[in-house]
Amino acid sequence: MINILYLSVAVIAVAFAVLVYFLSQTLSSAQKTMEDVASTLEDVQAQMKGLNQETTELIHRTNQLAEDVQSKSKSLNSIFDAVQGFGDSLNSVNTTIRKVTSSVERSGETQSEKVAQTLQWGNALIDLWRRWKNTDGPKA
Repeated sequence: MINILYLSVAVIAVAFAVLVYFLSQTLSSAQKTMEDVASTLEDVQAQMKGLNQETTELIHRTNQLAEDVQSKSKSLNSIFDAVQGFGDSLNSVNTTIRKVTSSVERSGETQSEKVAQTLQWGNALIDLWRRWKNTDGPKA
């Protein structure tokens, strides 16, 4: 009976030793996995830090670009205002020229009738003078 007890204790001891061996293998494998995860997390943290710096620089450059665009837009506004003023002035000059042209045209139409009558009277007087000269002209 004691032999069975020793045999049982020996089997339990061997089973416990096998259990400890496989448990140590599992824990060793888990430790390697955890070390790999820790290393990967450190790499991710380093990459995130670099990415954070690049993002900060990008935001800074974007803000500078936005300010530059805004200042150039303001300077363009003054140019557009000047062009609009020039356009208004040109429109005013065109309106004045149209008025003067209309006035000259109306005046020209009235004057052309007077000029035509004056030419007719002049031609008639010249014709009369020639006739008078040819027929009864003064005798010298």
